[in-house]
Amino acid sequence: MSNNTEKFEQLAKVIEEHKDQKGGLMPVLQEAQAIFGCVPLDVQEIIAEGLNVTLSEVYGVATFYSQFSLEPKGEYVCGVCLGTACYVKGSQKVLDKLASELNIEVGRTTPDGKFTIQATRCLGACGLAPVMMINDEVYGRLTPEEIPGILAKYQG
Repeated sequence: MSNNTEKFEQLAKVIEEHKDQKGGLMPVLQEAQAIFGCVPLDVQEIIAEGLNVTLSEVYGVATFYSQFSLEPKGEYVCGVCLGTACYVKGSQKVLDKLASELNIEVGRTTPDGKFTIQATRCLGACGLAPVMMINDEVYGRLTPEEIPGILAKYQG
């Protein structure tokens, strides 16, 4: 439990450093994300109170920018590219198959904490469209039918 106390103490210092700055919310959220690995509601409430802004303002910024996560990310983060080249070649169907196989919505993490699904913008591998990354591993020229086999490698 002391680990969490240390994290909240770190957060308090960060808030203190930025509370009188114009635009201090963004760096505080970035630091909170680094400290906690995500910015859950209790952390958002502390930030709102500490910076004297509304919770809805904190939530709005936290949900607008894709760098922030409201819940911890899974051991394996599956990012399916929805950039133009990938989208045209069927990445939405790949993303839909991934969500149905893992039984979670895009942006969520499986209850066992193993997988997180994200829709991403261009991954820079347009020649391999459609593309998915699982952590640092790139999978290209995907079809929805390949998803169960790929996931099986990580489920063992």
